[in-house]
Amino acid sequence: MTMVFESVQTAGIAQISYLIGDDGSQTAAVVDPRPEVEVYLELSRKHGVAITHIFETHIHADFMSGARELKQRLGSAEILASGEGNATYDFPIQKIQHGDRFSFGSVTLTVRHTPGHTPEHISYELAEKDRENDPWGVLSGDSLFVSSAGRPDLLGEDETEELTKQLFQTLRDYYLKLDDGVIIYPCHGAGSACGADIGERPMTTIGYERRTNDFLKHADFEKFKSFVKEGAPPVPQHYPILKKINARGPVLIGTAPAITGFPPDEFHNAVKQGKSQLVDTRQMLAFGGGHIAGAINIGDRPELSVWAGDLLSYDKPILLVMEDETQLDWIVWHFGYVGLTNFEGYLAGGMKAWDNKGLPLATLPQISVQGLDEAKDEFQVLDVRSPSEFENGHISGAKHKYVAEMRDGVNGNLGLDRDKPVAVYCGSGYRASIAASVMKRDGFKEVHNVPGSMQAWKNAGFKVEQ
Repeated sequence: MTMVFESVQTAGIAQISYLIGDDGSQTAAVVDPRPEVEVYLELSRKHGVAITHIFETHIHADFMSGARELKQRLGSAEILASGEGNATYDFPIQKIQHGDRFSFGSVTLTVRHTPGHTPEHISYELAEKDRENDPWGVLSGDSLFVSSAGRPDLLGEDETEELTKQLFQTLRDYYLKLDDGVIIYPCHGAGSACGADIGERPMTTIGYERRTNDFLKHADFEKFKSFVKEGAPPVPQHYPILKKINARGPVLIGTAPAITGFPPDEFHNAVKQGKSQLVDTRQMLAFGGGHIAGAINIGDRPELSVWAGDLLSYDKPILLVMEDETQLDWIVWHFGYVGLTNFEGYLAGGMKAWDNKGLPLATLPQISVQGLDEAKDEFQVLDVRSPSEFENGHISGAKHKYVAEMRDGVNGNLGLDRDKPVAVYCGSGYRASIAASVMKRDGFKEVHNVPGSMQAWKNAGFKVEQ
């Protein structure tokens, strides 16, 4: 008999799910599945095991759960989720409690209530069947991360104080009492906004975190609370939406989200009707050279998921423009990871077909860092990085608006003149192109993107203001 243990990492949303079981009993469980579930079925076939249980650690806010999707594909497998913390679900699940145990051959999972990130949050201890009280690992969900811990502020100000207390107690009364050798397998890695500055390693140990994780070094609650509050990144706008989707029960997709190809004239008519949101997933230089007016540029990189969730409406269908139609499933799944599954159609033949039809084009000028340095006085300069990035150094005179807060446009007291040139930069140009396309959509007449952005600015030796 051999234990089966596989982690599945989903780039972009920095999510990690797990398949765990035993090839002697031919049984296995999946913990915190993403909606693209074929990967778990392939792994189960590879190891010769049947997935009999689907576990959730909590009601997720950052990605659309694949538990219902996986159950539909499997038929008889059970969805098991927390019955702690007064959690409610609008779809059938088996509620589980602190102390419940489940065996998969030689492997035992024990449920532990670890609230703080959410009231219902549970983790799963991993142990050998004949040593159930001596765990060698913990699937920690969003309670403890590498170099970080789950944030307690996602349910609003009214619940943050109590969740912060629960997180403090979870870390001190549960995790710090585990043996140093216990391995921690979190639900997220670096890049997720579910915790502050999550480390890059996919796993860690209690001993290492005890020595290095600042969240575990506060014995005083008030100091812990101040530390947590100061380090929290901005709450992504789509998190509350996904929380409701996952509690209600995500839609069943089956395969990649369905999307119809439209010839250019038909696609043009759909754009003119204004009932959908237009997204161009080409890279920023291609988008800048020519695109359909009103499009938002979210390039087809893994982080597409996060920015689509932040910038797009969940109430309007999506019209999609791509560089390579063979990547259609890959692209629409990255929308699907954050619950965006309503597509009106995509442009068949891409922008080449659009150009050949003689349909109208808009452009988004690009300005090099050298050009911006020479003509900086002629531009309104906008930094769209996160607040912490801006505070750590920015171009002199730049105004600041985090791109994640631009779903409804550039609001606030920035004092930007829509009739004067604007140069938009971020860390590399990717987020700047998103922001610049939003500004063009919203009526700014002359917006320039800065390719390379702050990285290029520094490498060119230009001055950075603190």
